[in-house]
Amino acid sequence: MSHTPFIGKRVELVSMDPHFHDISIGLYEQQHQGKPAYLVHTYSHKEGADKRISSVVETMKIFGGLESGDDGLLRFPCGDEHALAIKRVFLDSCKVAPRSDVTTHPLRIHDKKSGCDVTADSVGNGEYRLKIEGNPDDGPRRIAAIARGLARLGEMETYDDQIDRVTFACGQSHDALIGLLLIRAPNVRAAMREAEMMAARGVLAAPSAQ
Repeated sequence: MSHTPFIGKRVELVSMDPHFHDISIGLYEQQHQGKPAYLVHTYSHKEGADKRISSVVETMKIFGGLESGDDGLLRFPCGDEHALAIKRVFLDSCKVAPRSDVTTHPLRIHDKKSGCDVTADSVGNGEYRLKIEGNPDDGPRRIAAIARGLARLGEMETYDDQIDRVTFACGQSHDALIGLLLIRAPNVRAAMREAEMMAARGVLAAPSAQ
């Protein structure tokens, strides 16, 4: 009698990969030495599926500043879970076609609502300060909104008396991760809706179904 190996708790799912034969790709969390580690996995036996998984893993390392060990599992250097952020890293990485040139995202975006550029500067201990160029009338409101967006997407801390600051509870900087989340922060509702839709699309298909 065969046994399916335990691959961990499912964190996120792409039920149909548009870049490789519509296979299902899942992200799973395991615990190693009391710290979370992540596995990108597919049950598909299609030729080249392993290379597709490797491509997603390498993209996640760039987009999220993740590290991988000899076991092939992904980890944040700080050792924390960053549960919501890892979902966004995974979803965005699965959107990248194999063999694409991948780089980290800059800590700068153009905010369409204010018409100005917004930057995120690391000030140490996991804290980032948002700044908006120029002096738009709605500058403080837009900075506060983007900070709240970052906080929701990355489970970061905010401050009532410093609306331009957000902080990772782990106390360490995550520049690559901030660059990725900053793109979504101005329209955080759309990002959250996308994640909810992906989570509702089913379960990772068994080998016989692929």
